[in-house]
Amino acid sequence: MNEYHKIKNIFERDHNTKKLIEGKFTDDTIEFLKDNIWQFTEKVDGTNIRIIWDGHKVSFAGRTDKAQMPAELSNLLFEWFGGEENEQLFEQKFGATPIVLYGEGYGKGIQNGGVYYDKQAFILFDVKINDNWQPRESVEDIANYFQINVVPIVLEGTLNEGVEYIKKKPFSKIAQEVYVMEGVVGRPKIELKDRCSNRVIVKIKVKDFEYNDFF
Repeated sequence: MNEYHKIKNIFERDHNTKKLIEGKFTDDTIEFLKDNIWQFTEKVDGTNIRIIWDGHKVSFAGRTDKAQMPAELSNLLFEWFGGEENEQLFEQKFGATPIVLYGEGYGKGIQNGGVYYDKQAFILFDVKINDNWQPRESVEDIANYFQINVVPIVLEGTLNEGVEYIKKKPFSKIAQEVYVMEGVVGRPKIELKDRCSNRVIVKIKVKDFEYNDFF
């Protein structure tokens, strides 16, 4: 329930070489919107976390309901969001309206570990209230309310500008060490859905361009 959706790659992948075919978009809607203004946030290499407020209580989950969570991260989430006092904060902000905070658990012992942080931490990247994805302004407001970090915006521009940005192997904005970011997640400046009611959102990863001819 409320598991985070898959994010499409920006381009299709060649069956033989396994490389991306630059310019061949994975979706007609994405191609139609390629010259519009998109908002790109840093993609963090960690583990997907959900903070769920059902209108009465708070619970935590990973990408799936069966996913296990590192103990240190679980304790941190309880400190920030668990217990009666924090439930009262949710109630004050959202009342009985269901909400899900989507974020990434990252840091020592999770994926690339200490290059990001020498402990474990949580960073917010999306919020859904009922079935509505919230705009960036609302995500930032909720992050401020709970005094948590939110993934940084690294670029606003067209999809081609997003690709060119990633080809330069930019450094992570949140890593403690000098570390090339995993990639970016791009959304139209205005939240949109396609004709099948799927959210319009793409990912552009540095590693997908490391072995192409233009590097």
